[in-house]
Amino acid sequence: MAFFLAYDPSTNPLNSNEWAFPVCEVMHIIGFATLIGTITMVDLRLLGVGMKKESAADLVRDTAPWTLFGLALVLISGPLIFSSDPNLYLANISFRFKITCLVLAIIYNYTIHRKVALSQTSGGLAAVVAVISLALWASVVFGGIFIAFV
Repeated sequence: MAFFLAYDPSTNPLNSNEWAFPVCEVMHIIGFATLIGTITMVDLRLLGVGMKKESAADLVRDTAPWTLFGLALVLISGPLIFSSDPNLYLANISFRFKITCLVLAIIYNYTIHRKVALSQTSGGLAAVVAVISLALWASVVFGGIFIAFV
């Protein structure tokens, strides 16, 4: 945090242009909606709730480009938003919670979640994997929402 102590947020283009921050925020939300939406489709399939004509493995493969697009958008827009006032974000416990959950969710998604979905496992293990995935991504969203209130 000491690195950012001398940082002046007023010099950041996101803070000196009327539209820059809102547009970046919209891109961030679109990225999260795409990312979490595609993963939720797979999770619901693992839970046996939706898209029963498609296997979870097919859904993972079919949604992979969209998932990566959403992740890329989040990973580009997020640091830009952070750069608008790093000291404010680093001091915010909701931001730190969100980033922790985001890292865990990404690692979980591309390891355990993906392996179970592609193996076409069903039943208890698939349901547990899906519930953990949904909980991690919901935590990211709620952490992000509460940044403004903490």
